Amino acid sequence: MICLPFSDVYALVILLCSSLVLVRTIGGELGWDGKVLELDSSNFDAAISNFDYIFVDFYAPWCGHCKRLSPELDRAAPVLAELKPPVVVAKIDADKYRNIASKHDIDGYPTLKIFMHGVAATEYFGPRKADSLVQFLKKFVAPDVTVLDHDSSIKEFVEAAGSNFPIFIGFGLNESAVSNFAKEYKKRAWFSVSSNFSDETMASYDFDKVPALAAIHPASNEQSIFYGPFEDEFLRDYIKKSLLPPVLRITQDSLKSLKGDERKVVVTILDDERDEKSLELVRVLRAAASANGDLIFGYVGLKQWPEFADSFQAHKEDQLPKAVVWNGDEDYETVIGYERFEGTDFGTQLSRFLEGYRSGDVVREKISSGGSFFRFVKSKLGMQVALVGILVVLVAALIFLMMNGEDEVSRDREGGGGGTDSVVHQDTRVKED
Repeated sequence: MICLPFSDVYALVILLCSSLVLVRTIGGELGWDGKVLELDSSNFDAAISNFDYIFVDFYAPWCGHCKRLSPELDRAAPVLAELKPPVVVAKIDADKYRNIASKHDIDGYPTLKIFMHGVAATEYFGPRKADSLVQFLKKFVAPDVTVLDHDSSIKEFVEAAGSNFPIFIGFGLNESAVSNFAKEYKKRAWFSVSSNFSDETMASYDFDKVPALAAIHPASNEQSIFYGPFEDEFLRDYIKKSLLPPVLRITQDSLKSLKGDERKVVVTILDDERDEKSLELVRVLRAAASANGDLIFGYVGLKQWPEFADSFQAHKEDQLPKAVVWNGDEDYETVIGYERFEGTDFGTQLSRFLEGYRSGDVVREKISSGGSFFRFVKSKLGMQVALVGILVVLVAALIFLMMNGEDEVSRDREGGGGGTDSVVHQDTRVKED
């Protein structure tokens, strides 16, 4: 127990009270009462500067998705306002205040961003239902590393963390061992350490010695254990690769988690994710993933997401499962002779597929325009390319019109008074129309 002189305690209390008064004063000046704060050009910068954490919905009044999101934000705002520190939920009509939208690179509605300490803005791609949104945003105000001192605190921490992020628990590790990585990956994972735990906990998390670092993926009920070495290079490699589950179920939401990961993705396209044949193949993929850490392994059902499967030329009349190696953008590779799996010996076929890929026996192909191509067009890069193309066309058209106009003037001068007659004739035709 740490004992402080009365004067120091008094000063600390005064500081905390002053901070609370400051937040309330700022909130009062901006009209914040714990509900969704309406922003405009007069108060936007002040709100961003003065609140430590502010979650902003850039919306358009005519946008259907925005209208559906609005009541979820109304429900989440009071709960987030009670966090320590609070997360302020705000919204701004980005269609009306286009100068602010342009400043913050808003190219679609709704766009959600969280501003931290007045400087850092992070685009939000998480869930949009109130309960899940609250769970997701708690991550931003939580400690970098939570220290857990007994079995029950470990259980409580895992339950409170929810299923939106992977959870790292360092058993027998000091906080300093993971603190730098916890800060670096704060927006993508929960980090904790524990030095006091029972044999039951060791059995529950399936490790038999310490120190050990467990990576847990609650959403897929998967985990892995790292026993070291705990030097920065090796630890970073394990954490970075463990931000994704061993085998990724590919959905519109889970694809966003691939952002920033440079590894290629072994995409296995199944007929139906739920049938027994598919479940057996997923178990084989999981075993392959543990031995091929330089690749991401994922799967998708044709019945679950036909548009994505169609990007890789997989259709219901085709023989499935089918596997390709995708670069996460517009290109993918098929392995000659081992593109499709037959029978039930998935282990042997997947091994041959990977051997063929690594030996370069592949055919490179482009995805069809129904899949990632449209995601590319909608991306900021795609928008920039499109705008450049439009500008080039407009400039070319303007030059053409200018040159054509100069030719008309020249012909009018050469024809004497014909130019005046031509203008009169044009005006008459406009009036008749």
